[in-house]
Amino acid sequence: MAEPIKVLIVDDSMVFRSFLLRELSDFDDINIIGTAASAADAEEKIKSLKPQVVTLDVEMPGMNGIDFLKSSAALKGLPVIVITSTPTSTFEALSAGAIDFAKKPLMESQYDMKRFASRLHVMIVNARSANLGAGRNTAIRRPIAHNNFHTTPKKNAIIALGASTGGTDALVEVVKHFPADTPPVLIVQHMPAGFTKMYAARLDKECEMSCKEAEDGDRLIPGQIIVAAGEFHLRLEKDAMGYYITSRRGEKVSGHCPSVDVLFESVAKTAGSNAVGAILTGMGADGAEGLLQMRNAGAYTIGQNEETCVVYGMPCVAYKKGAVAKQLPLNEIGREILSKVR
Repeated sequence: MAEPIKVLIVDDSMVFRSFLLRELSDFDDINIIGTAASAADAEEKIKSLKPQVVTLDVEMPGMNGIDFLKSSAALKGLPVIVITSTPTSTFEALSAGAIDFAKKPLMESQYDMKRFASRLHVMIVNARSANLGAGRNTAIRRPIAHNNFHTTPKKNAIIALGASTGGTDALVEVVKHFPADTPPVLIVQHMPAGFTKMYAARLDKECEMSCKEAEDGDRLIPGQIIVAAGEFHLRLEKDAMGYYITSRRGEKVSGHCPSVDVLFESVAKTAGSNAVGAILTGMGADGAEGLLQMRNAGAYTIGQNEETCVVYGMPCVAYKKGAVAKQLPLNEIGREILSKVR
């Protein structure tokens, strides 16, 4: 049996530290080796205790979690899971090197707290084996030359993307240089409610295409990216006027809402061979079955390769199922997608 993962908890709240210590200690594969109440305290304990994973509160007095991530030599090479209640700080923390994030639960809800501890346990286990260098080598990133894709986009083409852990940056890498007339792009990124709207706004600023959070009944037009809203399943539909989407609450599918499987299955049914699908970095198996349905319906399917995934979970399951027509490193996926829809 493998040795338990050594975890350091960093949070300024004594109540929350005690909660995490109590709940996570119930898991046999985790060993809470210490807690810290500040960045300075954490710096010293990382050096002396040598944790394998760190959970880090973002909102702390003195040096906050983001500044600590950016400045601490002790954190370099360590998987860090940030715990936060605000979407704004989440994306900054991920860009600063955090491997994943968890939304802080409401302390008055025993159900939310128990569910949070269970999710955090899974994150810690996956973080221990994560590829920390994946997607961070900007030297290999090249803008897509528009003159390479001057042909008209195919009629009724649709692009569907799914991701989880490590996906917030990976998705930017894929869509950032898509020309403004690229066919509609639908995205499911595992993220809580309230966070997806902020993420869509980030994509809108960084991409040539426009981007928005999904709203039920949105019509799809070229040049538009739609991100599934947290706690709402995103599906592609079609009528006499063309493509549109539904965005509705529902039970979790493959452990998630929104679910990549739900999106991909609807794209397989509605767009068939007109679609291109790609499954990116993420833990678990969500999207693998849906991508297989897309491939069986004639769509072109892509999986991110192991070397560039932060967590080679979802793409691995999809590949083993036979759902992936081609595996590619992250920096080549955007070009491959454009070559198939133009």
